[in-house]
Amino acid sequence: MKTKYAIVFICIVALVIIEKESNILSRFSDKLIQRQAPQQTPQPPLDYSNITQNGSLMMLKMLLSKLIGTVGYNSSLSEEQEEEELDDLGTYSFSGGRKHILLLATTRTGSSFVGELFNQHGEDMFYLFEPLWHVERMLTTASESNNGTVLSGIYRDVLQGLFLCDFSLLEKYIAPPPKDHVTPALFRRESSLSLCEESVCSPVVKYVFERFHCKTRRCGPLNLTLATDSCLSKQHHAVKTVRVRQLDTLQPLVEDRRLDVRIIQLVRDPRAILASRMVAFSSKYQTWKTWAQDGQVPEDDEEVKRLKANCDQIRMSAEVGLSQPRWLRRRYMLVRYEDIARYPMQKAEEMYRFTGIPFSPQAREWILRNTQTMQEASGIYSTQKNSSEQAEKWRFSIPFTLAQVVQRVCGPTMELFGYRFVDDEKTLMNKSISLLEEKLFL
Repeated sequence: MKTKYAIVFICIVALVIIEKESNILSRFSDKLIQRQAPQQTPQPPLDYSNITQNGSLMMLKMLLSKLIGTVGYNSSLSEEQEEEELDDLGTYSFSGGRKHILLLATTRTGSSFVGELFNQHGEDMFYLFEPLWHVERMLTTASESNNGTVLSGIYRDVLQGLFLCDFSLLEKYIAPPPKDHVTPALFRRESSLSLCEESVCSPVVKYVFERFHCKTRRCGPLNLTLATDSCLSKQHHAVKTVRVRQLDTLQPLVEDRRLDVRIIQLVRDPRAILASRMVAFSSKYQTWKTWAQDGQVPEDDEEVKRLKANCDQIRMSAEVGLSQPRWLRRRYMLVRYEDIARYPMQKAEEMYRFTGIPFSPQAREWILRNTQTMQEASGIYSTQKNSSEQAEKWRFSIPFTLAQVVQRVCGPTMELFGYRFVDDEKTLMNKSISLLEEKLFL
């Protein structure tokens, strides 16, 4: 009994001290790490310097309770609630305030436009456009391309390296191979303002092909060592990719304590995606174009099965994120392209708020310039559009027959994201009838 009272006395003394000396938390940080991640590789103690006095006090109370049992401390919280409190306290940045944004999407969902919302943030943002393109291209004929698990692991490892400003793994997939870390072949280099800055832009030597050009200046081949330096100098990092198929494969990346990863998943009406792909990738969608003219679609055709598989992958990924598993808590956000097109400024503010990055005047100005233009710029990757018109344009380019096919095979996905079905061609083409349910994704 004396021992129990002694423990209680120690607890009281500790709680008094914490009110005066907040750094006492460091004595307990190792215990917290062991409780939260007993099977992970040991990590350096967490930095609790940004945790408020009240938050520190609550965490110490719970830690003491866990370490000595329930003697002398009757918490009003259940064990599950205490774990949630510890989780919330653990969401403070582990990386000195640097944020790592991963924009996940599929082709023709408006991801180039949404990526620009972060690319245009300003000088403290390092943005990369589709770096995984190189991995996918090189492994197209390799055995790994047939193993989704292996490919997903490679994607994750490359992303991890890029967020840490290490381009060495990506270099292995660039063809032709870089020489002395210099390459003229980085996919869409011009789409990253960071890779077109003067500090990264090599002088143009001899003849420079169009693909070497940046929008702001003429640049020679990219020096990846300079790119690394630029990356390290930036406060925040963002990557846009359409090649990550399943969200759960990213768990080790999100749990890396060197990073503070925030994932934004962008989705779009599957009917609109198909309509856009038929225009942008005409040669690959000749079968669909034939069906559009004939009015008949074989249900057992491989193209239809592929469409269903794509929809199922998007839905299953979103279901993981929306279920809010502990490893994704406060780190996942689902956004519909249609909502961004209708309310670009509001949705941009919401995304920035989610990432914890201030919404810059530069980004605001870019949105105003590029969402209200009366004439669209050319090119399938163009980001200059009248956004509200763009969101509905597909309804006049896809035959009702194909819309029916999409509704049949992608029905569960459409229901999850709040896309309304149409029963006839007249409804499909009537813009006064909204095909978008008002829906919040928390």
